[in-house]
Amino acid sequence: MSTKPMILDEQLPVFDVVIAEHLVVDADPETTWQAVHDLDFMSVHTPLMDASMWLRGLPARLRGQQPPPPAQLRLAKSGGLPGWLSLGEREADEIAFGAVGVFWQASISWRDVSPADFAGFAEPGFGKIACNLTVRDYGVGRTLLSYECRVATTDAVSRRKFARYWWLARPFVGHIMRATLATIGADAQGRTAGQRHTVPVS
Repeated sequence: MSTKPMILDEQLPVFDVVIAEHLVVDADPETTWQAVHDLDFMSVHTPLMDASMWLRGLPARLRGQQPPPPAQLRLAKSGGLPGWLSLGEREADEIAFGAVGVFWQASISWRDVSPADFAGFAEPGFGKIACNLTVRDYGVGRTLLSYECRVATTDAVSRRKFARYWWLARPFVGHIMRATLATIGADAQGRTAGQRHTVPVS
């Protein structure tokens, strides 16, 4: 049993809020890890997600300022979206990613920060998001797949603004995380002989 700290603990040990979702996958950890590593976030869809993303982007589209979405957004590659970066990877164990920005307002403002500067970034007026996906043995031929996201703000004013935003956003964030786990789980199970069924999204 591993006792080493997670990448998430090293990158964002102190935070204002945290949310975690879990899924038992009918595939072994190696297969599930490969599905995690190959995840394309652009492949994660639910009717609620698609409708909400469309509505959120409507003001920018009306102003002619909405950039086209990337063709792919691979978890194992950084640079797909402004602000987001890789925070590290431990083979067959954990992959972490994060972002710095002002994301509690209608028009999100991202701040480009290098991976080496993420943990120590403390400029007032911003929030830091750190997320990870982990795989763990769960019985014979099964895996516990977990998705955790932490958010820390850099000053009291930002903390109050984010708290109001989080009260509304938390259910939707949980929905996205569950949809992401379901997408990974379905891929892992599809790679496993005799285990071809879809994991439902709540």
